[in-house]
Amino acid sequence: MIPYNRKVMVMYVSVLKKIVPLCALLTLSACQDNQSTSGPKADTVFMNGTIYTMNTEQPVVQAIAIDDGIIIATGDQDEIKTFIGSETKTIDLEGQTAFPGFFDLHVHPIFAGFLSNRCFIPQGSNLSKIQEYVKACVEKSQPGEWIIGGQWDASAIGQVPTKEMLDGVAPDNPVILSDTSEHSSWSNSKALEVAGVTSQTEAPPGGVIERDINGEPTGVFRESAIGLIRIKIPLPSDDEIDAALEWGLNEILSHGITSLTVASVGHSSSTEREMNAYLRAVESGRLKQRVRLCLPWLDDKQEFGETLDKYQSYNRENLRVDCAKVFLDGVPTDSHTAAMLDPYQGTLAVEDESRKKGMLLAMQNILDAALVDYDRKGYAVKFHAAGDAAVRAALDAVTAARNVNGQSGVLHDIGHCTFVAEEDIPRAKLINATYEVSPYLWAPSPINDSITAAIGQPRIDRVWPIKELLASGALVVPGSDWAVVPSVNPWIAVETLITRELPGGSENSFGKSQAIKLEQVFEMFTVNSAKHVGVSDKLGQLKNGMQADMIVISKDPFKTPTKELHTIKVQQTIIDGEVVYSGS
Repeated sequence: MIPYNRKVMVMYVSVLKKIVPLCALLTLSACQDNQSTSGPKADTVFMNGTIYTMNTEQPVVQAIAIDDGIIIATGDQDEIKTFIGSETKTIDLEGQTAFPGFFDLHVHPIFAGFLSNRCFIPQGSNLSKIQEYVKACVEKSQPGEWIIGGQWDASAIGQVPTKEMLDGVAPDNPVILSDTSEHSSWSNSKALEVAGVTSQTEAPPGGVIERDINGEPTGVFRESAIGLIRIKIPLPSDDEIDAALEWGLNEILSHGITSLTVASVGHSSSTEREMNAYLRAVESGRLKQRVRLCLPWLDDKQEFGETLDKYQSYNRENLRVDCAKVFLDGVPTDSHTAAMLDPYQGTLAVEDESRKKGMLLAMQNILDAALVDYDRKGYAVKFHAAGDAAVRAALDAVTAARNVNGQSGVLHDIGHCTFVAEEDIPRAKLINATYEVSPYLWAPSPINDSITAAIGQPRIDRVWPIKELLASGALVVPGSDWAVVPSVNPWIAVETLITRELPGGSENSFGKSQAIKLEQVFEMFTVNSAKHVGVSDKLGQLKNGMQADMIVISKDPFKTPTKELHTIKVQQTIIDGEVVYSGS
């Protein structure tokens, strides 16, 4: 036995204190060396970036390791280097900023593709400018050929337009021009002649034919009545539909949107032909994004789930057909077709007494039955509900479904929510419904000028009440409604959600009291959207085990002045770890 010596023992302990950390460091180094040769390896590694993961446990990292499209590690440079093997593709982000891929839960890609090749009229154009654009389109066309285009705004024209305003520049070509909302059309006399629309023509259910004091059609058609003209337009070929879809999808991809919901298949052709176009895009490998398709609820008498049942064979890994689009009303513009709880009080008045509070397009009992049926089958419903009366009808329908089916897990969303009664705002959280809002419209714009002129200024203070919706604890997600709006670029929305001003700032604002914070905006475009679509276990964040959908952008938004956020560009769009878009 060694005799106890305090001096020796103190020295021994002092040496141990130095040796043990060294041993631990050597052991860790040995483990790392061993891992670098025999541990799991990534097929792709992104290094040297500022990566916002939307994961609260690890909010910002420098690097990400990906294998077979799945994230296997996130961390700092040294941590991720251990996942680099001889066959790993290493991509240097060169200090750039990255986020999870964005969602857009309300787009129309085929319509966008067609619109890009039609008679383009910038929003906010006055009458003389519109006539110039139409005349130029006529000069490029053959006599009798349809002139199809848009978009016009009654507030910019100064009145609701008439067919005579187009007759002088297009006497021999039928013309149909959509307004900014796509809920009204404007045609010339030739188009009415081709369509056989006269003073004796009755408007279809849910539609309006505007008439003069003599009962003659003025050339403006609202909602379902637009079909009286559109039905005479030659249908596009399958090749034209495919080309329009590819153009729309590529444009969406260039803005960093990796997951999207098509709000109403069949908007530009028939439902079946557009469905087949999406299927062809999947099978040819041209569809890169993750796409959810919503099919239109066509009429009250059909078997509610019949159309969706028919297309279940179209489901693929990146294509889902599990959503119905239900139009509850129109829009709160000069058309006065959005269903409001209180009468329109603006300067753009209509004589029709039936439209003093707009138009609710479905009877509540039939709507409730539809929701119960769709919900029971596991299909989601996307409502078009712009007016507060329509929002209330949607909430009532979801409540009916919950009362019958319980909490099914299917999240139905109430789209647009331009106006929501204060007493209705808390209801969505209670019934597990989602508010889908249109952030690209949350700034001064021609359509918002029309809304103000139709509704009246007092109610504009709470227009698109995003701040109140988020404060209620409800799930809130973004939907651009492109190509109804001019751009699908989410960075315009990111800025204007915070400022409620024009991109770059402006003296005028739209619903300024409802501005929100930057962190809330990113949650909407990523985490919230993934939860709504039912993929929060796979998407919406960048963390281990999740699919590697990312975007690399030109600036760090948290270090960029607020009024410059709209200038951010997407440098790369990445899906399943593969770079599917590279910017200049």
